[in-house]
Amino acid sequence: MSAPRNSVVHNVIDVLRCFSSEYPLVGVTEIADRVGLHKSSVSRLLTTLEAEGWVEQDSITRRYQLGLGLIAIAGPLLANLNVRQVAYPYLQELAETTKETAVLAVWQGSVAVTVEQIASDRTVKHTSPLGARYASTGSASVQVFLAEMSDEQVTTLLDEGTIELQHGWTRAKLRKRLEAVRKQGYATNLQETFDDEVGIAAPVYDHRREVVAAVLIAAPSYRSDEQTTQALIDQCVATAAKISTRMGNPDSQ
Repeated sequence: MSAPRNSVVHNVIDVLRCFSSEYPLVGVTEIADRVGLHKSSVSRLLTTLEAEGWVEQDSITRRYQLGLGLIAIAGPLLANLNVRQVAYPYLQELAETTKETAVLAVWQGSVAVTVEQIASDRTVKHTSPLGARYASTGSASVQVFLAEMSDEQVTTLLDEGTIELQHGWTRAKLRKRLEAVRKQGYATNLQETFDDEVGIAAPVYDHRREVVAAVLIAAPSYRSDEQTTQALIDQCVATAAKISTRMGNPDSQ
């Protein structure tokens, strides 16, 4: 059942929608007139939003404008959209060079989600549908994101059941695997989730040195011997570094 239109949440949304590029500064009276609320109600809402950093009051005009606190909410979405756009040509190049499927994944809450894919042009290939969600620790992309988390965060995800410990793994083995991922800069899934698939993933960093995505190569295991796998690792890491550079990461420049 939907919430009533006069709920606090709807009132907050209506107030925030009063701000635009045309009207970046808006006063209490103007907002009250637009949303149909009493000025005292609007004032209380703005006080709460100001405390959260979602709006700021201009010291001269006493009018309000949107605050930087909103970036904390919109930031992850904007980053995901941006990294997808930046990564696309590099994924194309990676798929053409390796003749395997190149994938871009982002972390969404407690799962790795496929947001872009360039499928291999070979008849036999592995693909990852857009929007596919991966929660197993055996997944190379999942390992990349978990490796950037604290042990406490990983433990919480395991305890809550939001990520799944790969069959046959112990938590101690997972910790060792994540330590290796952090040290070497990439993760592997060598037939661990599926007998016929090899997955290799490397992290993409932004200007804050934070992992915003993972580049993944998915290939059939029958054509991925030790030498080929190492070549795929090198190419995956190199591609992730190129994207990181474009995302402003100073360490990859």
